[in-house]
Amino acid sequence: MAISEETEQFQGLASAIQQAKDLNDQVLFSHIKKVNCTNPLSFYQAGRERYAGERFFWEDPAKEITITGLGNVKKIKAASNAERYREVEKSWIKLQNTAVKTGVTDVEATGPLLFGGFSFDYESNSTLLWNQFGDNLFYIPAFMLSIVGKQAYLTTNLLCSPDDSEKLFIDMINEREAFLFESLDGTGLGSNSLLKQREVDPEGWKHTVAEAVEEIKTTDLDKIVLARELRLEFERSIDSGKVLEQLIAEQPLSYIFSLEAGGDCFVGATPERLIKKKGNEVFSTCLAGSMGRGKDEQEDVSLGEELLHDQKNLQEHQYVVSMISKAFDAVCEKVMVPAEPELMKNRHIQHLYTPVHGLSKEGVTIFQFVENLHPTPAMGGLPKEKAVVRIREMEGLERGFYAGPLGWVDTYGNGEFAVGIRSALIQNNEASLFAGCGVVEDSTPESEFRETGIKFNPMLSALGGNLNE
Repeated sequence: MAISEETEQFQGLASAIQQAKDLNDQVLFSHIKKVNCTNPLSFYQAGRERYAGERFFWEDPAKEITITGLGNVKKIKAASNAERYREVEKSWIKLQNTAVKTGVTDVEATGPLLFGGFSFDYESNSTLLWNQFGDNLFYIPAFMLSIVGKQAYLTTNLLCSPDDSEKLFIDMINEREAFLFESLDGTGLGSNSLLKQREVDPEGWKHTVAEAVEEIKTTDLDKIVLARELRLEFERSIDSGKVLEQLIAEQPLSYIFSLEAGGDCFVGATPERLIKKKGNEVFSTCLAGSMGRGKDEQEDVSLGEELLHDQKNLQEHQYVVSMISKAFDAVCEKVMVPAEPELMKNRHIQHLYTPVHGLSKEGVTIFQFVENLHPTPAMGGLPKEKAVVRIREMEGLERGFYAGPLGWVDTYGNGEFAVGIRSALIQNNEASLFAGCGVVEDSTPESEFRETGIKFNPMLSALGGNLNE
């Protein structure tokens, strides 16, 4: 006779607590069930007060997987050094090895799931602007809504200790689930007036670009990516849920994400996948070379054709294709790369785009791909190590998680990381927006300044700022 869901959940929880007693250590328990919730953003907003500072959101461009997390049962942080990828993975594997799961199993992006990201550069002393995030931050949510295909799943996670009680946990789960689904009203805050919009040291940034061009002409540095900041101030606190709502509506071909830490939120709509892993299939995106959109269809087509034949942009794009292909070759049995780039057109900007597809070798994890791929030449430059050092020395920007890898991994070996560009760091009623560009030998400060201005537009539009032409 089949046991009820409640009985299975209780028995699983009892098993996890007993295992915690036997090991004298904490054990992760997860229960997964199908639910009828079609609005993940409402779920995100339902936790706005109770789980403030402990929420995340993720939606891929194909709308195949949407994940919303509330609460934090376990935070994983590694030291700021080259071992950070392996240390985070090691902690994650340790939790998985003893985890107890009940309910629906073997569905990707459900069950125990780790969400978070790494900073762009672990050696950068970016402590002021990004002090809530540090160099890396991952956590397992207390409640997670996953929409996989068209089916929604609710995962409840608990970290069981040797002295815990099954009944106390069951009562807590039922109470919080009731609260969450009673709160799914979709309401958010009203309009929020923009008070100030300020470019951070634009002339200094242009001067740095000019210096970089001269260095490229006279040294072995081939390319360096330089980013800058735009600061917005609003009348009152910015609601990240409202920002996500705008991004979902305006940037349908991008990854929509948010990650809260303390009182801050890193949010964005990035077009750039770093790595996706599903079983042994892996996918990456080469995205480099950019141009604005036209005012009408004729101009837009003309700009697209110009981009497809522009030597500076084609060279910049090929740097990325070569690097990602080489990184795949090292850990894949098979790699497939199209011969020519195509166009990826988003609302405010279009890019040269080449997808890369591979079959990974046995035992290679998504964290290994992240380590091998980050930063791509589209985010750092070439040669990789020298470019990162020079960014650290020249840029004068606290990049933090901007241009870093951000994403998720489940216990089945699946996961996906995007690159945290087209993004903003929200801090109460202020937001720092970030945008960068690839500087090569024939770059000019004014053209790169205009390009970064266009790259601010997706976040400016979502936040209610004044768009750049």
